[in-house]
Amino acid sequence: MTFKPAALVLSALLLTSTVSAQGLSGLRIMAPASPGGGWDQTSRAIQSVLQGEGIARGVQVFNVPGAGGTIGLAQLYNSKGDGNLLMTMGLVMVGAIQTNSSKVDLSRVTPIARLTGEYEVIVVPASSPHKTLDDLAAAWKANPSLAFAGGSAGGTDHMLVGLFAKAAGVDPKKMNYVPFSGGGETLAALLGNQVAAGVAGYGEFEAQIKAGKLRALGLSAPRAQAGIPVPTMKSQGYNVELANWRGIVAPPGLSGSEKAALVAAMDKVHASKAWKDTLKARNWTDLYMSGSKFDVFLKLEANRTREILKDIGLVK
Repeated sequence: MTFKPAALVLSALLLTSTVSAQGLSGLRIMAPASPGGGWDQTSRAIQSVLQGEGIARGVQVFNVPGAGGTIGLAQLYNSKGDGNLLMTMGLVMVGAIQTNSSKVDLSRVTPIARLTGEYEVIVVPASSPHKTLDDLAAAWKANPSLAFAGGSAGGTDHMLVGLFAKAAGVDPKKMNYVPFSGGGETLAALLGNQVAAGVAGYGEFEAQIKAGKLRALGLSAPRAQAGIPVPTMKSQGYNVELANWRGIVAPPGLSGSEKAALVAAMDKVHASKAWKDTLKARNWTDLYMSGSKFDVFLKLEANRTREILKDIGLVK
């Protein structure tokens, strides 16, 4: 059967309006890490809400692990113009881009939204002589080799210790940071009194803090947080604020309407009861920011992270 050109145009218009009326279709969300981690959990939570709320159909999640997410980032960059692809990312990737000297950075992607975050907590073993953050800072200034345990070198935990060192008057390049691959190892080092202090997201230490096995000295939030009975570092005179945030970006080369459609989808996710229930169930802090505000935030965060890592001595 032969169509006239006018019929072809009409068919295309009808198809477009059908797709747009039904919402997004065929979205793929890349989690640039192994299954089970924070980026993977966030990706699957977004998938569930997108589909459950009818915001998008046929949403798939896939994993591209390696190098702090920079392998996935390179793959995203090479998918220029793909308006059906999203990638979950966050502060860890911002740091990994710099410590791994990644050829692709976040200036090469299309920012969509910042979603959630978790504030960091500084803890000591219950038997520690350090009762307050001031006690710990004073001991650290007297002995810069005091050991702090946390996650991988250059990650969020390491950055927080660097910020605390600077605020406490300790040279960040001389600090003794002991990196572990997981929160379980950090916890074991603390409970075994192998290190003076430890850093992680509050959720990782919450059970041990409540059980009285660890003493929480400071939270890296800008203000007191409901449900977290830990004084902020700022309230104790240390101008330190850091959130291990997670967000969503898309490939470069999208049209204005394609970007707008993805931002609108994330706005709908954030506004839904299903997402609010997810935040509560997973104890995630809502740090939502989308569109041009997130564009600006990403640029500022990349610059800030570079300065922190320079102070620590991990990048030049």
